[in-house]
Amino acid sequence: MRTDGRGTFDAQTFLDSAGLSRKVAEFRRREIIYTQGEPAKSVVYIQQGGVKLCVVSATGKEAVVAMLGPGDFFGEGCLAGQPKRMGTAIAITPTTALVIDKNEMIRVLHAERAFSDRFISHMVSRNIRVS
Repeated sequence: MRTDGRGTFDAQTFLDSAGLSRKVAEFRRREIIYTQGEPAKSVVYIQQGGVKLCVVSATGKEAVVAMLGPGDFFGEGCLAGQPKRMGTAIAITPTTALVIDKNEMIRVLHAERAFSDRFISHMVSRNIRVS
């Protein structure tokens, strides 16, 4: 996999592997991946399993905003300047995910067209599902 400007970049290989600014993490069923209000410093890609995204209102009511599975990204609000997580992410099944540091995600989106196209396609598809 190319990360230095030479050879061929393989987006799937990138998403399937760990590196200096990305790590593969394992989560048990019902384990919290991140909580609403904590610093937003990474984007997460689901390799296996499932994740529930929910938010809690000021009055304490919880709402599920998305159910995600393999191939989905979440936590991308950090790329748009959100300093804190807008919701909580919880594994709904045993889950394996790639946690990508915000700066690494920005670097790869700028440097690798195939990866950028895949990420944009994912975001547009999810936006259509939610709308």
